[in-house]
Amino acid sequence: MRKFLLLAVLVPLVLAAGWYYFHERTLPGYGPLYREFAYISNGKSNTVTVVDVRSFLPVRTLQVGSDPTGVAANPKRNEVYVVNSGSSNVSVIDAEQNKVVATIGVYGRPFFVDVSPDGRRAYVANSGSDNVSVLDLDRRTVVATLHVGRMPGLARVSPDGSTVVVSNRADNSASIIDTSRLTVRAAINICIHPEDIAILPDSSKAFVSCSGSGQVASIDLKNDKLLALLDVGKSPVSLALKPDGGELAAFNFEAGSISIIETTGNEVSGSYLIGDQPSRGVVSRDNSRLYVSNFGSNNIAVYDIDFGKVVAYLPVGTHPDALALSQNQNYLLVLDSGSGDLAVIQKRTPKKKFEPSEYSLLTIIPVGMEPNQIVVKSFLATKILEGR
Repeated sequence: MRKFLLLAVLVPLVLAAGWYYFHERTLPGYGPLYREFAYISNGKSNTVTVVDVRSFLPVRTLQVGSDPTGVAANPKRNEVYVVNSGSSNVSVIDAEQNKVVATIGVYGRPFFVDVSPDGRRAYVANSGSDNVSVLDLDRRTVVATLHVGRMPGLARVSPDGSTVVVSNRADNSASIIDTSRLTVRAAINICIHPEDIAILPDSSKAFVSCSGSGQVASIDLKNDKLLALLDVGKSPVSLALKPDGGELAAFNFEAGSISIIETTGNEVSGSYLIGDQPSRGVVSRDNSRLYVSNFGSNNIAVYDIDFGKVVAYLPVGTHPDALALSQNQNYLLVLDSGSGDLAVIQKRTPKKKFEPSEYSLLTIIPVGMEPNQIVVKSFLATKILEGR
């Protein structure tokens, strides 16, 4: 009896110590001023969950506006912006304090926000009012409202900051905004129900996925004209561009496949079955791996770009959707929109026989109801405020 009681006490302690050792061993060391947070918009909770990516612990839940959707980080300052679709405004989060410091009113049903490379402006597509709000982030005010097509979904800024491309879902067009003049310089008819937008690193072309026609449009941004309509699979809902710009992946939601597009020649090099209802993806910084969230099969597909094949399927929570990579690229953050949590997948080099895979599920973190977007912000804090 004593032996049994001793085991009952010791075994949980040993398991806990083993988990602690594993957890501590696999997380890298950081300097005292280094901060890295993931910001998650919870659409039905009207909140943003802040997760410390150094420890993978939730540190704050922030009340924002109604039905938060799009999230974007400022590349030049320690701020994060959250679009509140239900209350038609944008919440400004100070990343050093992790608190909401301002709210900027826009127009009806905004869904997406993107920030210029210099960090001075943000562009918000207002789906309910057929316009784009231009925000001055220094003054935290709206400086222009530009009329575009019907039901704009996204407004994407080019890497050189000179152009914004808007996908107008209801009239099958793309609007091209000149950021220096703050005018719409072109409206281009493309394909049916345009949604996601990817712009090449040299800002020469934009690619727009059209879920209604199973196509991706290629647009010349130097001459503002349609170059090609590329047939992919059924319902391409989103796009993921390699960092080098050479290839683009379209996620064909109803076809259960991805299509790989050669961006220079505007050609589809192939389509591959990937899982049930692939919704979004992200490419590693070294251009080698594409991570795909399979919304319908509750897993992540790891696609090796060089070899053109899936090398792993990783089970996560219910209805995985938005994805993000940590700054060091060793952790994949997966939002499970159905189960309301964040799955953290670790990538490492196996060192022992009982570690056969380079991927493993590190932890699952509860967030809010129907999480829909995530962004990671890393920076050096101006002062030491641990966990804030």
